[in-house]
Amino acid sequence: MRRKGPGGQLLRMQSRCISLKLWCPYLQWKRRRFIHMQTMFDPPAGPTMPLQFVYSDQDFVTDPCRGMATKPAKFDTTIKTGWTDRMDRGLFRYNLGDLQTRILPGPLSYVAQLNVQRGTQRRKPQEILRIQQEFDAKQFNFNKINPEEIICEMIKDSEGGDESCRMVVLVNVSPLEFGHCLFVPDPSRCFPQILTTFIIQVGIESVLLSTDPGFRVGFNSLGAFASVNHLHMHGYYLDRELKIESAPVKPLVPGQGFYRLLDFPGGFMFYTESGSVEKISRAICKVTDRLVAGNIAHNLYMTRGCPPCDHIQNEGDRLSRKGVRIAVWPRLSSFGAKEESAFNVALCELAGHLPFKNKKDFEQATEKDVIEITQRYLLPDAEFQTLEEQLTGHLMDS
Repeated sequence: MRRKGPGGQLLRMQSRCISLKLWCPYLQWKRRRFIHMQTMFDPPAGPTMPLQFVYSDQDFVTDPCRGMATKPAKFDTTIKTGWTDRMDRGLFRYNLGDLQTRILPGPLSYVAQLNVQRGTQRRKPQEILRIQQEFDAKQFNFNKINPEEIICEMIKDSEGGDESCRMVVLVNVSPLEFGHCLFVPDPSRCFPQILTTFIIQVGIESVLLSTDPGFRVGFNSLGAFASVNHLHMHGYYLDRELKIESAPVKPLVPGQGFYRLLDFPGGFMFYTESGSVEKISRAICKVTDRLVAGNIAHNLYMTRGCPPCDHIQNEGDRLSRKGVRIAVWPRLSSFGAKEESAFNVALCELAGHLPFKNKKDFEQATEKDVIEITQRYLLPDAEFQTLEEQLTGHLMDS
């Protein structure tokens, strides 16, 4: 500052500077308040303020069909752009690239992919001893990640929405396919890996928010190859049709959207369209709660699919993807089990998507080989039948 007048003028200027300094904390508070209000409408992305993805039931895509090109929804743009940005910035354990893919000959049409790096470079799984295992803050959990791995925070704009829990979406740094992300309900609350109605509902809604029939969401319980005991679901894009999208089913409690899958591997299926998501989410949670209480490990897989039917449908119905199919597979627990050399039997493998760990198995595996490996982890027929009767009665009474 250059002095132009007598000392009195300089003193007045210094007084103004002091006054401005006293105002700075207030101005900074006002600025923070303005930014907070602005994020309610157009939130910025950043390491301390993740992008807020706000949605409502009106954003659900109700009429997609497999094989038809559609404009990406806002949800798809958010996930794909955020995921690609993190890959470009080197936040992943490896560069995914284009995966070698082949369809195994046979009626089940398994989609096999070669993903050696996921088998060798992913984080070592935690030691899991039981299906109901308490959260351990000393182990790896999603409060310990790099904040830049967060893509967004999902917020539902609805009067009846669950405002007590937020859904954080972050990249899976050991991806199995393009867009592989994790849905984590309020990481700071440290929920163990046991399904809740909230995470089930947001999982289904995420599938409905996408115009891409290839967006899938899934869950591994403890004892079913979950590697982290901190509640989360997986989401990813697979641009291949899976048989589960149109597989025939047998009705069990259709009023609750509950069916049995008739094709291998044996399991249960729920079906919902956009108008009954909350109801079906509660029904699914009743089933998984029963499995947890019975110490039965399980995997869950959500995908766009055609309405349930017990016979082969016409081509138009078969290609319809207006609803979501949610498969639930009760299975034998895998505590301390040696991992398979070809692939682990978890959520995507049971659904027909096989990420192989090595080139030899990828090139030589047959549908028969896959069935033999998968069968080792399924419940015996008699035990499955008893469980079906118990779950059917449980849903009918509720």
